[in-house]
Amino acid sequence: MDAIMWLRRDLRIEDNHALYRALMSHKQVQVIFIFDTDILGKLDDPQDARVSFIHETLTSLHAQLQKFNARLWLFYGKPQAVFSSLCDQYSFEAVYANHDYEPQAIERDDNMTRFLLSRGKTFQTFKDQVIFEKDEVLKPDGSPYTVFTPYSRKWKARLEANMVQIYPCDEHVDRLHKTETDHWLNLKDIGFEPSNIAAPQQEVDLKLISNYAERRDYPAVKGTSRLSVHLRFGTISIRKLMNVAIAHSETWMNELIWREFYQMILWHFPHSVEKSFKSKYDYIEWRHDEKDFDKWCKGETGYPLVDAGMRELNTTGFMHNRVRMVVASFLCKHLLLPWKWGERYFAAKLLDFDLASNVGGWQWAAGTGCDAAPYFRVFNPELQWKKFDPDNIYVNRWVPEFQDPFTYPKPMVEHSMARDRAIERYKTGLSREAV
Repeated sequence: MDAIMWLRRDLRIEDNHALYRALMSHKQVQVIFIFDTDILGKLDDPQDARVSFIHETLTSLHAQLQKFNARLWLFYGKPQAVFSSLCDQYSFEAVYANHDYEPQAIERDDNMTRFLLSRGKTFQTFKDQVIFEKDEVLKPDGSPYTVFTPYSRKWKARLEANMVQIYPCDEHVDRLHKTETDHWLNLKDIGFEPSNIAAPQQEVDLKLISNYAERRDYPAVKGTSRLSVHLRFGTISIRKLMNVAIAHSETWMNELIWREFYQMILWHFPHSVEKSFKSKYDYIEWRHDEKDFDKWCKGETGYPLVDAGMRELNTTGFMHNRVRMVVASFLCKHLLLPWKWGERYFAAKLLDFDLASNVGGWQWAAGTGCDAAPYFRVFNPELQWKKFDPDNIYVNRWVPEFQDPFTYPKPMVEHSMARDRAIERYKTGLSREAV
């Protein structure tokens, strides 16, 4: 083999930028995936649905590659140790991968570049999971945007001048490394078991997307694409979806642009993973009541829409987008619990967990982030329920006991009091920063 294609969050053959570059530059390309122990070691659930989804996807990819007399090789360990072993066993010139914008991934790739160079090999990475990245959409003065609306205008203007390019890997599969050598791992080999939670189908429903603007806010109806998990793990190409959005829904396109906005923010402002994007909000005095947090986690707050969302998340690994905003606002504003607590809980539970979007969404809800809602904007969970689930279909599905005063708990906190308390706490925190 001449080169290695290292899959990470791009688990597909179709329209894969780095794979295309590898196939165009080399005659024998071996595709691999590494179950990174640094990542898996942080997961508490041996039936983590995301690990199951990844393994199922890799099994399908393996079968796809076998049609071309090729194999997908799986490894388990720290990436540098895996490549050290590969360097010892095989002769190859280069490793190809696609960009990853998370702080730990950037450090990993910097280390990999140095290591492979020391072994006489190159490490080449390419843009794949977004249309525009890093410094491609900037203000006229060259600084990054920190507000979504002007960013999206510039993004769309740039798109008009640049067609969305597709990378036709399928035309060059004859350059895959033909081998009968197997490096395969079952779930139990990496310490995991199959999950009972199934990922949504990889289906692009054009009718749904065309009606997205009218139906997306109602959790009881099938109004969202449910493609976020496939975008997260790259089982579908963002370029394919963007072309669908261009043809069918600007509202849906805006959601895809929000995703890119948060990726750009993470790249330029990695401190936002742990601290407030706007440092003045670091002075807010949060409550640290673990009993209240536990009630929120279990969906026992006494607010039916909040509880429905949390129970949906705990059961399915998914939560409707509108409900995500309501439950996040409730944690930060009504309970005054740290946004980072909620962000970490979502990180552990969401099938579609993506660091950039998760941190960005939580900081938006808390009012501490870029393009943030003002701190005095507090979602009223009762009004949100009446507006977006007027027939109680969603709430009945997840909180069937909500009308039983003997079973369903009373609200943890009264809305008006909680709103006033939150506003006062934020004001106090911001006044500390001013001093």
